[in-house]
Amino acid sequence: MALWRSTVIVSAMTMLSRVLGLVRDVVLLNVFGAGKDFDTFVVAFRIPNFFRRLFAEGAFSQAFIPVLTEYKTTKAHAEVQILISRVFGCLSSFMTLLTLIAMIVAPAIIYVYAPGFHQDEAKFAMATEMFRLTIPYLLFMSLTAFASSILNSYGSFTTPAFAPVLLNVAMIAGALWLTPYMAEPIMALGWAVLIAGALQLAIQIPELWRRKLLIPPKIDFKHEGVDRILKLMLPALFGVSVTQINLLLNTIWASFMQDGAVSWLYSAERMTELPLGLIGVAISTVILPSLSAKFAEHDQAKFKGMMDWAAKIVVLVGVPASIALFMLSTPIIQALFQRGEFTVEDTYMTALALQCMSAGVISFMLIKVFAPGFYAQQDMKTPVKVGLMAVAANAIFNVIFIGIFKWVGWHADHMALAIASSGSALVNAGMLYFYLHKRNIFRFAGHWKKLLVQFAIANAAMIFALWFALGHYDGQASQWIRVVEVIGLCVVGVVAYGVTLLVTGFRPRHLKPEA
Repeated sequence: MALWRSTVIVSAMTMLSRVLGLVRDVVLLNVFGAGKDFDTFVVAFRIPNFFRRLFAEGAFSQAFIPVLTEYKTTKAHAEVQILISRVFGCLSSFMTLLTLIAMIVAPAIIYVYAPGFHQDEAKFAMATEMFRLTIPYLLFMSLTAFASSILNSYGSFTTPAFAPVLLNVAMIAGALWLTPYMAEPIMALGWAVLIAGALQLAIQIPELWRRKLLIPPKIDFKHEGVDRILKLMLPALFGVSVTQINLLLNTIWASFMQDGAVSWLYSAERMTELPLGLIGVAISTVILPSLSAKFAEHDQAKFKGMMDWAAKIVVLVGVPASIALFMLSTPIIQALFQRGEFTVEDTYMTALALQCMSAGVISFMLIKVFAPGFYAQQDMKTPVKVGLMAVAANAIFNVIFIGIFKWVGWHADHMALAIASSGSALVNAGMLYFYLHKRNIFRFAGHWKKLLVQFAIANAAMIFALWFALGHYDGQASQWIRVVEVIGLCVVGVVAYGVTLLVTGFRPRHLKPEA
């Protein structure tokens, strides 16, 4: 029940964040459109976001939580406080230095990250200025991830899960109210990001204080716990950030494509993040501390039971989410974005990207379950090995599909990047499961045969229901009518899926962990 309660809390906060995120994207694309200026913001903001996920929420959290959980389980509270103090000091000093260096070499970073922008001097200069404004977000979010990891390890998920809401609120406010005061309106989003980073850190502080976990920082890279975290972090830097590295490579490719390509991919990616964040990230956030504790207690049966439970939830939600995003891609993009500066052409191009990305949703979600199985055991090398395979696959797929699209002369070559991302995710999830199975860490046991048949029948019923309901969708209606119709389509799909599951004999009790 504790896992369910924690998952519901994180999912609820994530749902709030994702809904506001959709509102945010609607506002941003309505105000700025999917053109040159918004391409510039997406690139500039994606860089600190990339490093945030690489260092903070990625490698750092995956290395820090298992070590902190072990300290909490096996050592006195005073030793836990010392560990927190030393990690705080080392992390803050390193990230401050990294932020300052990034600001100094900003033009070089933009050149590497979006080399296509160098062909447009004004676009390149704006991206550089925007990057310098947003890069301190990396420092704030690194410390936010540090605070969130501590609270999660102590079973507190509400405040950390709520923090991302503030980014969406700040960006909406910046677009609507700060834009008129900027010489370059798009720069309002840079200031909004900077303010949001400070706010997300600030709301963590009161709870840390109440739990006596707000310890003054002290730099000591030789502390035993810090040394172990660093050794775990180095391989994890790559292993946990394969998705971000692939996004980096895709952004480089997209920077050479027509204006709008970066924005189309960004908008489609945002749609896939709704199910991924709601279930995949929530499950991953909740199970890592629990898996780490069970590993420290040498309770292999419950360790496997938690993995099995998480996989059931992901497959239950991830497969129908992938199918629904594919089938409803155009209505979703029309309802949410097609107004103001976001044109019919933008809708068409974004929907194509979303269809290609939807195929990878279930794989991305399974990665969030499979990877913690290794991190909880402080095994970072295996995800790195798999990550290398996934990045190589993404690069190969990019070359192959871009080549195909160029050969046939189709101007929507940004689709090639979306297909490559989905293919890379499939390789990543497949190889992670291969090693979990090979080492007897987790396997799909016999009871999965019946579950998969039930899931397959329910998904087939949902496909038929959506196909029938789409015949009544009016893409020419007003935006609010389209929104209502899309909500109706989603309800039809959920009802068809849920009722069919019940008819096949599936019951909520089947989601209990196998201990």
